Amino acid sequence: MSHSTFYNQITETFHWFHQNPELPFEEYETTGRIREFLEYHHIHILDLDLKTGLAAEIQGAEEGPVIALRCDIDALPVEEETQLPYASAAAGKMHACGHDFHTAVMLYVAKKLQEQREHLQGKVKILFQPAEESSVGALEVIKTGVLDDVEAIYGLHIEINQPVGSVGITSGSVTAAVDRFIVRLTGKGTHAAHPQDGIDPVLVASQIVTLAQSIVSRNLDPFSQGLLSITRVSAGNTWNVIPQTAELEGTVRTMGRHNRRLVEERFRTLVQHIALSQGAEAEIDWFADPPATDNAPCFEPVASTVATELGLEITVPSPSLGGEDFAFYQEMIPGFFIHIGTGKSYPNHHPKFQVDTNALEPAVDYFTALAQKTLIAIKSGELIPVQREASDD
Repeated sequence: MSHSTFYNQITETFHWFHQNPELPFEEYETTGRIREFLEYHHIHILDLDLKTGLAAEIQGAEEGPVIALRCDIDALPVEEETQLPYASAAAGKMHACGHDFHTAVMLYVAKKLQEQREHLQGKVKILFQPAEESSVGALEVIKTGVLDDVEAIYGLHIEINQPVGSVGITSGSVTAAVDRFIVRLTGKGTHAAHPQDGIDPVLVASQIVTLAQSIVSRNLDPFSQGLLSITRVSAGNTWNVIPQTAELEGTVRTMGRHNRRLVEERFRTLVQHIALSQGAEAEIDWFADPPATDNAPCFEPVASTVATELGLEITVPSPSLGGEDFAFYQEMIPGFFIHIGTGKSYPNHHPKFQVDTNALEPAVDYFTALAQKTLIAIKSGELIPVQREASDD
């Protein structure tokens, strides 16, 4: 197959996914298209209890280790503004984070591994995971038991700050632990002209918004990464009434277990004491989403060697306070999350976000070779997958 033919095929596949985005747990057409591709190329699809998404496996001619490659398939509730000829055909939905790129890449990795299975020294499972943007898609995949025999897992993500032909490789924390909170404040409503007769939850909320910023700036090591953002404040419905209630919502992002616990503890304490000082009551709901991705160092040599052999530039991705539910896999299996350079663009989740399709083919070549070399390295004992102990930073 010529380079131009392969490029045209994978680009056409990518275009289809980009034009047909579906939101988390609604990826029915996406799943159908993936299934159709795999069946056409005689790739075995596993029978899993998943509403959307699926997994395939390629068994080599030789028995050996079992590894997994994971991509995500869902889109975002974003109205596309790129003006691309293959722009989203679904109003209010867009692949604004590169999951269409991930899916197209992994389909062609599956195809190439299937074509070369006689030389494959083990088994490769490829996960087409739903609902990454909801932060719980990985948990649904884990429930199926598909990973029970898997010794190592790789994930990929596009990186707009890296040029085409580059691969971002680093050990340790790459993305943040994600927590969400809702604070419900109850005071005592009254006429705005008579504040002494009530308890003002707006005042309490305002103090929380201001003082919560001190939790990160005065409790975390200045060299560690972390943030606390309050993104929604709701209270009242008219100009001359102090309301009975107010509500705050926001997120915390941290890179280590210690800081994650510390910020939650300090936030709860701060909220309760501010409310108490004004005679109000506070109720806090805390939602723990994915932990930080934590790349096991044992995979870095093989990941770097494959990049070098393919003539790809190796870069070190900057830690991101974005979340990634690939971290749930890493809690049970040694794993490594890798970034693929797709050229400068508007940021992820932006309506003008896009990737350079010239990055598709290098990504396919890279993950195909990475799967092959990882199986060889594990089988020979050169690579022993070991879970990295989660950071306490």
